[in-house]
Amino acid sequence: MTPSSDIGRLIEIMAALRDPETGCPWDVAQSFRSVAPYTLEEAYEVLDAIQREDMVDLKEELGDLLLQVVFHARMAEEQGSFAFSDVVEAITRKLIRRHPHVFGEAGALPVEKVNQLWDRIKQDEKAERRREREAAGQSIQEAGFLDGIADALPALTRAQKLTAKAAKVGFDWPDADQVVAKIHEELDEVREAAGTGDADHLEDEIGDLLFAATNLARHYGVDPEAALRRTNAKFERRFRAIEQALTLSNRTLADADLVEMERLWVEAKGQDRKKA
Repeated sequence: MTPSSDIGRLIEIMAALRDPETGCPWDVAQSFRSVAPYTLEEAYEVLDAIQREDMVDLKEELGDLLLQVVFHARMAEEQGSFAFSDVVEAITRKLIRRHPHVFGEAGALPVEKVNQLWDRIKQDEKAERRREREAAGQSIQEAGFLDGIADALPALTRAQKLTAKAAKVGFDWPDADQVVAKIHEELDEVREAAGTGDADHLEDEIGDLLFAATNLARHYGVDPEAALRRTNAKFERRFRAIEQALTLSNRTLADADLVEMERLWVEAKGQDRKKA
């Protein structure tokens, strides 16, 4: 079997890998649940390549992510649920349905109208999926307003989506200053909880503080997940600068105290600002 740019070849390769008699034992042994963590990991690696603006890596990582889609579709086909072609048909139908201003007769619309249209169409899609589940004999749990926000999302991203959806029905602070006040309130409650020695209570209050900070990011139009990734990278860069400065003087982190490391940190921070 030779490489190809044809998606059909990828589907054939996946089918061969999953063949119970002649396939790869590892691939044959997998299930939706066992593959799911790899799917999430590949999505993050795509994001990493994008942030690094590495087009060579991005090509590879997109291929790895596509493999995850093909893998799940193959397992679904084996159990008679759906095939890869059904996945393609579903997403093309969704894109056409959600863009009547492009593919239909709605004509050009401003962004605000597009967002309103998008929300209405998504509600129609939920109703359609409910009917499909009922027809398939699946038990239906009564949906709440916040349903549909995946539990598996990173916690910061999910918090942002929860508050954004609640805001659509008016459950939101009117302005960012009130969110800042809420953050100060939550920080005071963290201090109080820290003094009780109750680990569960402290975790709960720190969670409230992070949730409020995420809400503030949303009010300012900032993606909290991207903001924290940026800060993580900044912390790594400046800490590495401390290590390098110590190495130049034939010393290690163990040889330096907090005062010296803080001084080197400030220097690294200044270098960052100059570059910026």
